Amino acid sequence: MNYLIGRFLSGMLTIYIVATLIFLLLYLVPGDPAEILLSSGGMAPGPEAVAALRRNLGLDQPALVRYGQYLAGLFRLDLGVSFQDGAAIGPEIMRRIPRTLELIGAAGLIAMIVGVPAGLIAALRRGGVVDNFFSAIASFGLSVPIFVTGTIMILFFSQILRLVPAGGYVSFAQNPGQHLVYLLMPSCAIAISLIPVVFRMMRTAVLEVMEREWVRTARAKGLEERKVLRRHVVRNAITPVISVLALQMGTLLGGTVLVEYVFNWPGLSGMLVQSVEQRDYPAVQAIVLVVCVLFVLINFCIETLYGLLDPRIRER
Repeated sequence: MNYLIGRFLSGMLTIYIVATLIFLLLYLVPGDPAEILLSSGGMAPGPEAVAALRRNLGLDQPALVRYGQYLAGLFRLDLGVSFQDGAAIGPEIMRRIPRTLELIGAAGLIAMIVGVPAGLIAALRRGGVVDNFFSAIASFGLSVPIFVTGTIMILFFSQILRLVPAGGYVSFAQNPGQHLVYLLMPSCAIAISLIPVVFRMMRTAVLEVMEREWVRTARAKGLEERKVLRRHVVRNAITPVISVLALQMGTLLGGTVLVEYVFNWPGLSGMLVQSVEQRDYPAVQAIVLVVCVLFVLINFCIETLYGLLDPRIRER
C-alpha cells in the first residue's frame, strides 16, 4: 500500500509541476492573443477592440490572479473555454480522447502480440537464420517513419487491392464492424513502429534472464524447458518490455498527429494542431495537461503492474 501511495503522490506532484510550467510558458509567449484573434487580412485591430476582448477573456488581470483562477478551475475539473467560440473545452476533449486512446491501445496490443513471441523466438535461436531475419525486419521497421508507412498502406491496401477504406471514422455504437475496419490501418501503422521496439527489448531481456543462476538451477533440477521459459524466463523478461512500451505509448498520446491526419481519424492530436494554428491558448493548455495526466496515469498503472509481477519492486 505504501508503494502505491508513494507512486500516487509522485504522480500528483508531476501533474502540478506540468500545469504550472504550461501556464508560465503560454504566459511568456510573445504576442497578445487578443490582437492575434482580432487581426485579419493583415489589418491591425483598434486598441478599443483589443482592450474589450482582453477584458472579456480575462487577459487584463495580473498573472497571479490568472494563475489562481487557472488552478481553481483545475480543482473543479474545469478546463476553461475556447478563445475561438467560447465553448467549453472539456467536453470536446472528452469526446476526442477515447478515439486517440483506442488507437494507441490497439497499436500497443498488436505490438505485444507480435513483438513478444518474435523476440522470444529470436533469443532462443540467437545467431541463427530466424534471429537474423527478424532483426533485419525490425531494423527496417524502425527506419521508416509512421507517415510513410501509413501512406504506403493506403496505396497498397486501399488504392491497389481495395480491401479497406483509405480513412475515416464512425463510432462503435453506430456501426461496430465499420468502426473496426476504420481502426485497422491506423493502428497497424503505429504498431509497425512499436513492434521493433518490443521485439528488441524482449530479445535482449530473454538473453539476459537465460544467463541467470535461477534459470540454470531450474534446468539442473530437470524442469521441462517449456516450464522454465514460462515460469522463470518470460515472466522476468516481460517487465522491461512493459516499461518501454508504456513510455512509447505515453509519447504517442500527443504524437499521433500524422497518423490521425493521414487516416482522417478525429482524435486529440488533430485538435491540438488545430488549436495551435488558431492560437487558442486555453485549448492548447488543456490538451497538453490532459496528455500529461494520461501519461502519469499510464505510468502509475504500469508501476502497479510491476509490483504485481515482481515483489522485489514493492519492497524498495
